[in-house]
Amino acid sequence: MSNGNTLLGMDLAQLTALMADLGEKPYRAKQLYVGLYGQRVESLDAISTLSKQLREKLAEDGWMVGLPRLAKRFVSVDGTVRYLVELADGMTVETVWMPDGDGGEAGDGSEAAEEAAAQFEGDTPAIASKYIGETEKNLDQVTAEAGATGGILLFDEGDALFGKRSAVKDAHGRYAKAEVPQRSYRRATICVSSQVGCAVDCQFCLTAALGVKRNLTAGEIAGQVIAVLNDQGANPPETRINIVFMGMGEPFLNYANFMQSVRVMADGVGIPASRMTVSTSGIVPRIEEFANEAVRPKLAISLNASNEATRTEIMPINKKWTIEKLLTAARAFPLKPREWITFEYVLLAGVNDAPEHAREVIQLVRGICCKLNLIALNPGPGIAFSTPSRESVAEFQQTLMRAGIPTYVRRPRGRDIYAACGQLKRTEELVGIGGT
Repeated sequence: MSNGNTLLGMDLAQLTALMADLGEKPYRAKQLYVGLYGQRVESLDAISTLSKQLREKLAEDGWMVGLPRLAKRFVSVDGTVRYLVELADGMTVETVWMPDGDGGEAGDGSEAAEEAAAQFEGDTPAIASKYIGETEKNLDQVTAEAGATGGILLFDEGDALFGKRSAVKDAHGRYAKAEVPQRSYRRATICVSSQVGCAVDCQFCLTAALGVKRNLTAGEIAGQVIAVLNDQGANPPETRINIVFMGMGEPFLNYANFMQSVRVMADGVGIPASRMTVSTSGIVPRIEEFANEAVRPKLAISLNASNEATRTEIMPINKKWTIEKLLTAARAFPLKPREWITFEYVLLAGVNDAPEHAREVIQLVRGICCKLNLIALNPGPGIAFSTPSRESVAEFQQTLMRAGIPTYVRRPRGRDIYAACGQLKRTEELVGIGGT
């Protein structure tokens, strides 16, 4: 585990206490705080506002910034980047950068949701500059052809979503390698891990196979965001960054460190809590505690089943905190103006995706100010479930919407590099895909 002399993750009060111990004035703590979070420095030497003598004193006492190392990058054809992040003790977690997000914020009443809606209304397909054939080609073959010429490959989103594995089509229905004009993304989402592995054991998630090794410190959680921002050259608030605590681990089983990271990112890095979303499998006591936080992200709850028996089968945590207990906590959760609770629902073919399951969900969430995000299963090695058909997903969505429940289908991002929801398992060990 990272040593006790890591500065990253400390708030202003803690840094002020440290400076007092060193006989320094309080303003030095503010300079250090701005260097760590505002300037996002990688070493103490880069904080030029601190005197050389103070920097040397901190180093002599063993203090360091403690920014985690981006050990490998895996770049998807859709622009998503999956980072393998190495911690001080050599353990690794994964962090995902999604330019323009995945639509997960849609409908939640926030500024980020409005941006997402405006973006998708204006999206147009890229223009293909070179055709590779009149018929569909296997993804591996198409990717190889694109890579050989330095091209950028896009996918027909609907087909890629449900595993048809085709290249993008032009207006005439021809499949093509597409050259994408250079443009800056309008916003981005960073998916952050909170634990090395995960203890919750959801049966449809690759991360569950790792078990849990340890909690991340506040500095290791915030450090993922800072390292990725530095790598991407992104600068909030000028760059509109959304944070989702939906990577490896259950944030509410590492509650204190998770909340500390939220506070330093909101106050120091410049990403407001209203642009953050935390997803929990349903740790009811922490949901109740979270409700009382003065500064907190938006709440997303992984429901994933419409009845107790099915949820217990695919999410063993339901034995301790049942759907009934979970929804009682959700109904009692105090919402801020324009705030909604998000229920996430991973659709598993033949398990929880039938119209009768949708009707059961309607009864479960009735009366809660909420929306649903549907996630068609992202497959992976060892996962014993299948992705439902596009028709099943559409029917499930329409059943909920006819009942007046805002329902959205999350776009899978980075499926080809195992970066999509439920796929984070340091996958270079599983499939041997290359990274840089």
